Amino acid sequence: MIALLSRDLRLALRAGGGFGLGLAFFLLVAVLVPLGVGPEPATLAKIAPGILWVGALLASLLSLDRIFALDYEDGSLDLLATAPIPLEGVVAVKAAAHWIVTGLPLTLVSPLLALLLNLPPQGYPLLLASLALGTPALSVIGTFGAALTVGLKRGGLLLSLLVLPLYVPTLVFGAEVVRRGAEGMAVSTPLLLLAGITAGVAALLPFASAAAVRINLR
Repeated sequence: MIALLSRDLRLALRAGGGFGLGLAFFLLVAVLVPLGVGPEPATLAKIAPGILWVGALLASLLSLDRIFALDYEDGSLDLLATAPIPLEGVVAVKAAAHWIVTGLPLTLVSPLLALLLNLPPQGYPLLLASLALGTPALSVIGTFGAALTVGLKRGGLLLSLLVLPLYVPTLVFGAEVVRRGAEGMAVSTPLLLLAGITAGVAALLPFASAAAVRINLR
């Protein structure tokens, strides 16, 4: 599984799609929003939690269709499905690789972009914590959507339609953590709910994703 993770990371970094494209999109969102809503610091501070989380969500969505696509096209996915490694483990590794090349960089650069959106300083640690907790859920849910659409030509739009409704709870509680943190309110409830969502999808969805891959390979 470590070898598979290293292989997926090398392929993702060599292609440059998930890492560079996601970061560029996240940066564009943070730059364009102040131009659209105006430079008033109070307005930007109020909408910053939601904008940062929506930007991270959409940036994560950009590279989902690549999770299984290359392996399906060159036949590697058939080999992985019959390998001694459980397919559920293969799916979990691919979700982890997607998070490392998309969710982790987005989390690390988020304080710089929060500065552009005038997020209050007390919200920065909770922005990092919420993205660190929530972006793994985005990758796991996205891997499930990619498993459902693997093999479909031009399945990117369908993948987005399938995944976006499932992203809503993570988005709501992630943005709520940052908003409450920026306003000096207690964040334990939304933070625990966000952690619960991530733990729940990480425990359950690899099995559903593996079943979807098996069905699509028949």
